[in-house]
Amino acid sequence: MTIKTATNSGQKSVNNSFRTDVWANFMRWGRKLVRNPFALVGSLIQPVIFLILFLEVFGQVMTDAVSRGSGTIVYESFLLPAIVIMVSLTGAATSGTELLDDINYGIFEKVLVSPMSRAGIFLGKTLAEMTMVTVQIVIILVLGWLFGATFATGVWGGLVIIGIGIVFAGWYVGFSIIVALLTRDSGATVLFTNLLVFPLLFLSSAFLPVETLPGWIQIVSSVNPVTYGVDATRALIITGWSWDVILSNLAVLIGLDLVFGAIAVRMLTQASGTDVA
Repeated sequence: MTIKTATNSGQKSVNNSFRTDVWANFMRWGRKLVRNPFALVGSLIQPVIFLILFLEVFGQVMTDAVSRGSGTIVYESFLLPAIVIMVSLTGAATSGTELLDDINYGIFEKVLVSPMSRAGIFLGKTLAEMTMVTVQIVIILVLGWLFGATFATGVWGGLVIIGIGIVFAGWYVGFSIIVALLTRDSGATVLFTNLLVFPLLFLSSAFLPVETLPGWIQIVSSVNPVTYGVDATRALIITGWSWDVILSNLAVLIGLDLVFGAIAVRMLTQASGTDVA
């Protein structure tokens, strides 16, 4: 009985320590994000510009294209999922650069020699990024509604869309951190992670139905993570509660989160003070 109690006590201590690590990193990265409003505003302005330009310049033409002339689908509703996923991409793309700032200032080296959990470091940072992404997605959804987008699943669907956006951003946070730890160069990390945003968006189902795209783009789209995020979100906005579509696409995104998250945590674990000096 004594051994069992000691084991349980030890387990609780480990759990409390992990939660403390996550919370400490969440608060630290959250403060850094809030104190850098230019990066936050910049990552939001780009999707807003795209939303306005696509609706005002291509709205009617795109409406005819996506509805095949029947007029049953308005482009505002079709486009909104693409902008939500764009927000998730651009919001997550800066994660690696922020980590490199810590490396350059010597903060990361101090973290590495601490007993802090590497998984806690990654999860705390990811949660801070997800909080900002949530705020941005809410703004985009409200703007989309004001421009005329309709939600087949109502307010509850909007909440699920926020969840999908958060899950989608998770794998790109991990990817950005991986690139940062591989290159150890802020310029290269910014260039590479942002350079991928537009190919990922345009080689997917984001702006037009996949069946209207060239054959080679359809092939790329079938393995493009953006397609899975957009299709799950679009089902909630246009189709309704199509759980088979939503859950199947969400399962792929969760799998990507686990893979890229595990790689990022492993690289953080293998990092040493010599590596980051």
